[in-house]
Amino acid sequence: MCLVPSSRADVVNTHTFPWVNYQDENLNISIPVFSVHGNHDDPTGADGLCALDLLSCAGMLNHFGRSLSVEKLEISPVLLQKGSTQIALYGIGSIPDERLYRMFVNNQVTMLRPREDENSWFNLFVIHQNRSKHGATNYIPEQFLDDFLDLVVWGHEHECKIAPVRNEQQLFYITQPGSSVVTSLSPGEAVKKHIGLLRVKGRKMNLQKIPLHTVRQFLIQDITLMDYPDIFSPEQPNVTHKVQAFCQQKVEEMLEEAEKERLGNPQTPEKPLIRLRVDYSGGFESFNTMRFSQKFVDRVANPKDLLHFTRQREAKDGMRDEGIDFEALLSRPSSEVLQLRVEDLVKEYFQTAEKNMQLSLLTEQGMGKAVQEFVDKEERDAIEELISYQLEKTQRYLRERHVEASEEKIDEEVRYSHGDVTLHLHSTFPSTQGYITVNTQHEAFTPTQRTSEKQQPTAYTILQ
Repeated sequence: MCLVPSSRADVVNTHTFPWVNYQDENLNISIPVFSVHGNHDDPTGADGLCALDLLSCAGMLNHFGRSLSVEKLEISPVLLQKGSTQIALYGIGSIPDERLYRMFVNNQVTMLRPREDENSWFNLFVIHQNRSKHGATNYIPEQFLDDFLDLVVWGHEHECKIAPVRNEQQLFYITQPGSSVVTSLSPGEAVKKHIGLLRVKGRKMNLQKIPLHTVRQFLIQDITLMDYPDIFSPEQPNVTHKVQAFCQQKVEEMLEEAEKERLGNPQTPEKPLIRLRVDYSGGFESFNTMRFSQKFVDRVANPKDLLHFTRQREAKDGMRDEGIDFEALLSRPSSEVLQLRVEDLVKEYFQTAEKNMQLSLLTEQGMGKAVQEFVDKEERDAIEELISYQLEKTQRYLRERHVEASEEKIDEEVRYSHGDVTLHLHSTFPSTQGYITVNTQHEAFTPTQRTSEKQQPTAYTILQ
C-alpha cells in the first residue's frame, strides 16, 4: 500500500510528524492505523492538541480528520493505492454536533475530490458524531453527507450495527461498529458486539463480520407489573413479596440464558451484566433493591444496579401548552436559533432572574462554561467539579478573612467578595476553540461543496 503523491502529507498527523508512519524508514510498521479523535479526546488548548497527537508524534498511528476552523470545514482525503485499487479516505474528528450541524446548514462544509479519474476512487468516510436524533440540531442527518461517498463508517454510537445499510436517498452504505465493550446498562448495549474486516477491490467492497467472544455478557429485560393481573394486584396484602419472588424468577431465567451462551467460550467473563427494569405503575410499590441484589452478589457483575424501578409519567393537563407562544417560536429565524449557545442561555437566565434566584457563590460565566462542557463534551462531572472548586476556594477565602461562623456574616462576606472570588476557567475548563493550523495546498483536488441544507478513539486498519 502506498500514499498517492497527490495526497497532501499535511492531511495526516502534525507538523512534528508530517508524514504517514509506514513511510518512515526508521519505523517497522506491519499494519498502518488511521484514526480520528473522539468526543472524549478532542483537541483543546491554544495548540489544539489531543491524546492522539502524542501517539501520532511517536509514530504509533496516523491521526487525521482534524478541524481547522470553527466556522467552516474543508475535508481533504488521504489517497491510498494498492495495485489497481484506489481509496480516498475522508474523516471528521469529533466536533460539537450543534456546531457541525450549523456548518452543514450554512453550506460551510466542503469535501475535496481527486481531480483525475474521480470516478475510479472508492470513497470511504469516517465520522464520529451523533447519528440518532437527540434534539433539533444535536445530531448529523445522513442526508447532510455527499452522495459521491461509497461507505460511511459511523463512530460514537454504542449500538453495534456492523452490517452495511444502504441510504436510499444518498445511495451510499453506512456501517456502525458500535462500542467494543458494554459502557452503559441500556438496551442498545445488549446487542452482540462485532468488528468488521473491510475488503475493497476497485469500487466493490465486502465487509466481514467478526464477533467478539471476550466481551462480558449483558442481558436486559423490561417487565410491567400491570401486565400480570393473574399473579398479583395492588390490593393484595402480600403483593410486595409476590413481586419480589417474580423478579427473582426473571433474574434466574436471565442467568440461565447467560450461562448457556457462555458455554463454549471460556474467555468470556464468568459474571454477566444483568439489568431488570420493572414498571410499577398502577398502584404497586417498590421495595429495597439493595436487599434484593444481595441474593445475586456472587453471580452478577453489577449487583448494585441489577434492579431498576420505573413509572409511567402522567401528563398534566394544565401544563401542556399553557404559556407557550408557538407562533412566535415558529416565526423566529432559523439562523438565530442555530446560533444560540448554551452558555449564553445560562447567562441570560441568571441575569434576568429575580433577586432571590441570583447566583451568589458561583458566577454566570463559570456556570455557563460548566454547562457547555456537560452538553458539548458529555463531561458528566463538569458542574460538580465547578461547585466543588468554587466551594473550596470560598472556604479558603473565609478562613483567611477570619469570618465569624454565623450564617449572616458568611452571606454578607460572600456577597461582598463575589466579584473577587472568580474561577480560573482556562485551567479548570480548557478552551475548545483552538485547533491545529496547517498550510494546505490543494492543486490535486477539486472542491465539491454542499448545495443543500460522539469514549475512546475509534481506530480503523487498512491491510497491506
